[in-house]
Amino acid sequence: MEGKELEDPSADIEALIRRLRLHRPGPSPYDPSPAVTPAAGELFRPRRAAVLVCIFRGGAGELRVLLTKRSSSLSTHSGEVALPGGKAEEGDADDAATALRESKEEIGLDPALVTVVTSLEHFLSKHLLVVVPVVGILSDVQAFRPVLNVAEVDDIFDVPLEMFLKDENRTSKELEWMGQPFTIHHFNYEKGNHKYIIWGLTAGILIHAASVVYQRSPDFSEKRAQFNLPKYSKECSSMP
Repeated sequence: MEGKELEDPSADIEALIRRLRLHRPGPSPYDPSPAVTPAAGELFRPRRAAVLVCIFRGGAGELRVLLTKRSSSLSTHSGEVALPGGKAEEGDADDAATALRESKEEIGLDPALVTVVTSLEHFLSKHLLVVVPVVGILSDVQAFRPVLNVAEVDDIFDVPLEMFLKDENRTSKELEWMGQPFTIHHFNYEKGNHKYIIWGLTAGILIHAASVVYQRSPDFSEKRAQFNLPKYSKECSSMP
């Protein structure tokens, strides 16, 4: 399927599901080899998290993605726009299970409504969490009745996925982290009287997701860096 076909309201969502199921992310640079021991200078094992890139067709046939605005009372990333998701728990079978469980807890999204199609390349958060984006298709958006967990989420909204490939309503800043330069992107989105800023890790994940779905590069320089994990130490092993 060519990328331009996704803009056609008559395009078959099942064809999109079949194509995305063929996507294979590259090996994660954040999975240390089990054969290496701490004494040999092992890269510390970061905690894992998963987020759900939940895609559905809007009224005009465009592909849209669900986003949340985190509760202003949270201790980290309060009030920021995020994808539904969170840290892996012991009972989770895999990354998809983590993303679906967290989405149900945060916004009441029934996992039965979501067709998981693939996972994307891993990202590293500033808190040294390995974040795995899980792509799911919500074929019947009308069946979704959001129920917000007010302790975690203040708002839920959706945006066109393709906006993350366009150089409109976007600003960027050049930064350096762990000795590597990278670009942090900010996208502005307005819906009614609400204004949202989608930036940082969430913006980076959505740029990559849109590139995979539409099979093309963004209209701007992405400049995504692959960061090196710190060496194993007592300090690293005690990080939150």
